[in-house]
Amino acid sequence: MWFSYVGILLNAAMHRGIPHGRTGQESLANYEEAARIYGLIPCYIRLQDINIGSGQCTGYVLSEETYKPIRLPIPRIIHNRAIYLDAGSQHKINSLIGQGYVIFNAFNRYGKDEIHQLLQKDPLLSPHLPETRNATSSSIAEMMRHYDDIIMKPCAGSIGRGILRLHNSGSGWKLTYSPSGRSRGWRTVALRQKMLPAILQRRVAAIPYLVQERIPLAEYRGRPYDLRISVQRGIDGHWSITGMYAKAASSRTFVSNVAQGGKAMSVETVLSESLPNLSSDKIMADVRKLALRIAERLEFHLPYAADFGLDIGLSTSGKPYFIECNGRDQRYGFCKAGLKELWMETYRQPMAYARYLLSR
Repeated sequence: MWFSYVGILLNAAMHRGIPHGRTGQESLANYEEAARIYGLIPCYIRLQDINIGSGQCTGYVLSEETYKPIRLPIPRIIHNRAIYLDAGSQHKINSLIGQGYVIFNAFNRYGKDEIHQLLQKDPLLSPHLPETRNATSSSIAEMMRHYDDIIMKPCAGSIGRGILRLHNSGSGWKLTYSPSGRSRGWRTVALRQKMLPAILQRRVAAIPYLVQERIPLAEYRGRPYDLRISVQRGIDGHWSITGMYAKAASSRTFVSNVAQGGKAMSVETVLSESLPNLSSDKIMADVRKLALRIAERLEFHLPYAADFGLDIGLSTSGKPYFIECNGRDQRYGFCKAGLKELWMETYRQPMAYARYLLSR
């Protein structure tokens, strides 16, 4: 088999850990196994190690069970697993694309408001979206008049950080939030005469937030859960569902993110116990159909996208609702759910797509 280099673009911190075998939640062993299947050699690079003028880069390549830095031509196909938000980095990525290099998942951080607006325009998707508005004091107050349970999310937030919940349980409104934005130290405070607490007003004034109807999610052993769906392009260039797992919120909070203490489990286990009177096969088929429709819709507006981690919630009647889209799916939830083969498959699909792109 003829082997070609494929670039794996990493953030600097993860890249530094390669010689010491410390790459956090990213599995280089999975990349190596997947790349061999498709006749590829992974080259792990940072954006600053690419010299567009000379057409050369420096990257780590596995050699005799050790990762060694080598100098080589910039790979024609690059799989982006880094997040670059600064203008200089985005300009460099655009320059590489302009010179004919293919960087899939080149731009993988999307605003929640942007995604919601794109999906809202599709009449087949809009029934699966919770009501959502840009968060201001007045829009939050308006949503409180229509719903007893609402969520505020940072438009650019990730892994559940910065989320707040307003809930009226009948005895009055309460705000639940984490002062640090992380998984510990969640607090609940009562509102006085429906006056928004200062912490909430400060946050929505500081950065863009969305305010959203909180769908009454199905629960697993008293804990709300949603599903993470991996939607990826593969060897034929088309979108397909690689796999899915369930994420149940921890007892400390209402968010299901694994990084915030949520528990990852197999979907079949959760559905059979939480919705025993409904067909698990039909629910999963409905979820797959919705996830593919979302990916295909976003494809028209998000160039070079090839990998989404979609969070989809289920109502108590089994209806799927879109929650959010992750442009850089962390994937390790499959491993935590005991779904090792699916975890490895989430690495094989990007390498299959890289081979597809090389064949063109």
